[in-house]
Amino acid sequence: MKLIYNVEDKVDFKQNLVFAFQQMIAIMAATLLVPMIMSSYAMSNGGTLYFDPSAALFGAGIGTLFYVFATKRKSPVFLGSSFTFLPAYAAIIGMNYGYWGVIIGVALAGLVYFVIACIIKAVGSEWVNKLMPPVIAGPIVAIIGLSLSSTATGWSSTNGGSEYSLITIAVALITFFVICYVSEKGSKMLKLIPFLIGIGAGYLVAVVLTLCGVAQLVDFSAFSNLSIFAVPKFTFMQAITQHPEGLLPIDGTAFGNIAITFVPIAIVELAQHIGDHKNLGSIINHDLITDPGLDRTLIGDGVGSAIGGVFGGAANTTYGESIACVAITGNASVSTIILACFGCMILSFFGPFVAVINSIPKCVMGGACIALYGFIAVSGLKMLAGVDLGDNRNLFPVSAILVIGIGGLVLSFGTNPVTGGALLQLSSLATALLVGLITKALVS
Repeated sequence: MKLIYNVEDKVDFKQNLVFAFQQMIAIMAATLLVPMIMSSYAMSNGGTLYFDPSAALFGAGIGTLFYVFATKRKSPVFLGSSFTFLPAYAAIIGMNYGYWGVIIGVALAGLVYFVIACIIKAVGSEWVNKLMPPVIAGPIVAIIGLSLSSTATGWSSTNGGSEYSLITIAVALITFFVICYVSEKGSKMLKLIPFLIGIGAGYLVAVVLTLCGVAQLVDFSAFSNLSIFAVPKFTFMQAITQHPEGLLPIDGTAFGNIAITFVPIAIVELAQHIGDHKNLGSIINHDLITDPGLDRTLIGDGVGSAIGGVFGGAANTTYGESIACVAITGNASVSTIILACFGCMILSFFGPFVAVINSIPKCVMGGACIALYGFIAVSGLKMLAGVDLGDNRNLFPVSAILVIGIGGLVLSFGTNPVTGGALLQLSSLATALLVGLITKALVS
């Protein structure tokens, strides 16, 4: 696609501040949500573990910074807290391994990426393009966006709660329509920051409706007991200084339990890693699998993820919201990502900013995500532009991937004695990829 700013382009600093802030807004809600969910797991088990969202924000910033330089400043994407590992967090917290259990688990997941990267460095990455031609990569990328669609519509219709509301849908659609209008009809500058304008407009409407008593959309409690400056509660510091009762020692048995919980998920995540970079590569018109190479993107993602675990408890992963932001604005300058990294790290110490982000209603973010996730799906479908879907050799693999991915078919093996869930589960994305590859081999 045509870019306004290419990866290596320099952007005026003042202008770049606005672009970086938009990237931060796009990734921040989900990045802050993961540690909140992790803390809720501890509370449901009667524990006292607390994973600070501000610390996760700092971890995402410093983890992404490592990723950017590991990929030789050629891959403009932000890494945020990964939802994929939520079952693993729940299991380890339930096993009472505490902060160290989570940190070690995330580090082991990062180690898996590092080992795979070393293998790819030795044998090359040409097999990836052969394994995932457009007929496979296209629908897989589309699934990454479509599988998130229920989150966007759920937030839009319930504001993250359980009750359906036409008011929250209206606010979500206002946010979405403003983003669309600004992207197409706005000035040259505004076209580069449609999400910032759209989310700001949606937030303003939500504040007015809340103050007028029409609907309780904005939670102003986020601003209570607010400190201007506060050092985040970094997970490694929590692990060093806190010793809650009932925690099990990290011995050989614990290490094995942690490994079997985290390592399989890290292997499954490889499919999404490749899909994200295929998608980003098509947007910036550069094959990232070849240059800087899949080995470098994996090392950047793996080590960046481990860094996120050390500081904020949550593993990091490349964010589709960040990629979509690059695509819609046409700004692929890696300088924007770097500035966003420092912005997240600095603002994680600034209480009012985190409070504002926490107060943004889910319906507003839902409206923004309609555009973000939809654009990811469309990017995948664009990869199919040159594929003859009248040929059954292409039609069947694409059909299998789309139906399995959208339908949410997963493969579960064994039973986790702590959570009662599956011991190992292939996500719908991984299952769709596996069935797609087998189908392609059968009909080719």
